[in-house]
Amino acid sequence: MEKSLVKYPYLTQDVEIYTRANGHKIVLAHKEGVLVNISTWVKTGSINETDENNGVSHFLEHLMFKGTTKHQAGYFDKTLEAKGAIVNAATWKDYTFYYITLPRGENWSNLHLAIELHADMMLDPILPEEEIGAPFNLKNSEYKDKRERHVVIEEIRMRKDQSWTKIYNTCNYNMYSQHPYKRDVIGTPEIISRITRKDIMNYYQTYYTPENMTTIVVGDFNHEEILKKVEQEFDFKGRENTPNKENKPDTPVTCTKYIEQTSNVNTSYAMLGWLGPKANNLKDTICLDLINIILGDGTSSRLYKNLVEKQPQAIFNMINSEHYQFKDGDNFFIQANFKPKSKEQALNLIKQEHMKLFTERISEDELMKAKKKTKSKFAYSAETVSEIGENIGYYITVCGDLKIIEQYLNYLDEITTADIEKTIRKYLNINNAVITVLVPENE
Repeated sequence: MEKSLVKYPYLTQDVEIYTRANGHKIVLAHKEGVLVNISTWVKTGSINETDENNGVSHFLEHLMFKGTTKHQAGYFDKTLEAKGAIVNAATWKDYTFYYITLPRGENWSNLHLAIELHADMMLDPILPEEEIGAPFNLKNSEYKDKRERHVVIEEIRMRKDQSWTKIYNTCNYNMYSQHPYKRDVIGTPEIISRITRKDIMNYYQTYYTPENMTTIVVGDFNHEEILKKVEQEFDFKGRENTPNKENKPDTPVTCTKYIEQTSNVNTSYAMLGWLGPKANNLKDTICLDLINIILGDGTSSRLYKNLVEKQPQAIFNMINSEHYQFKDGDNFFIQANFKPKSKEQALNLIKQEHMKLFTERISEDELMKAKKKTKSKFAYSAETVSEIGENIGYYITVCGDLKIIEQYLNYLDEITTADIEKTIRKYLNINNAVITVLVPENE
């Protein structure tokens, strides 16, 4: 087993990374306090899905809690929550992760129990048919079954009624030509209604392999003892690794793409989206984080001050920007909610404000404020065991290497206004944007 150390900013001890012969990584991070966090990050999400099984990652996440050979469905949650635990999971484009945060217990008894149950769930889910629910024809079947298949379908339907989901999915889909990122992580009712237990188990066996899994323990504990415990419980019994599929990153559109839709809404929505650098391109990613803060993060941002506070007439109900980081290329968005009758004016104002990124230089004062806010967020992410676990999981799973976090604050300090302007020109040209608009049907 290979050991490496990472100097994680704001932590009092180096983070220890152990890579086992089978590829499984174990990460131990020290954080004083009575709470501990255990998580396992799996390098799979919608990035490994196809048109035939889109949504299987999220569906499997639900089913992982439905029992193992040792324990019936419900035992995992019930037992740990009785110890004061928060138990949950999440699926996104590049990953699925499962976590437990709880008091460590006397002599770390709760931590030992959590590791045992967590490993059992990760390595031996039985995905019982009675918990999944039988496949059915979505068009011809009326169902009252409350099995997990139907729970997920209802979740999809509820999300599809949400205006922001509609406009995000349309923008996201049109930003890509081939890459799996274009699909909605949650899938479609049609796929979830017909996918079989065999399909789901095949997916689990293909991607829940030692090399694809990183188990992270954060808290105040005996590292030697917990390392031995994780090794013992995560017995893969010779499970083989599957070669990872590599996806070629998509290139941005070369001419502004505009899509307008109608829906049963009372206000209008707009989203402008751009493709960005890979998440492990740390300098460009930090630059986009800073641009996001300056342009559209909070009431002190350019978008809010210029398009909400200073407008003689109220046009926008909300406007901001977002920066999402992904393994095969980040996303940058401007998103707005505005009065339906002001559509043309709203879009022109957004474009004008975007153009100011090119014509009005980012000031030193703006950059310094953005850096200060970024440092505060980064420091806050080292305050709780759950935030530390998530940050470590993100850097290992999405960026491919926790070591780059050692350079984060140095890169941040060294970035200049010239670097910001270069990043704007490189990634945020209006010709490379996808613009989606959602308006009321009667408009």
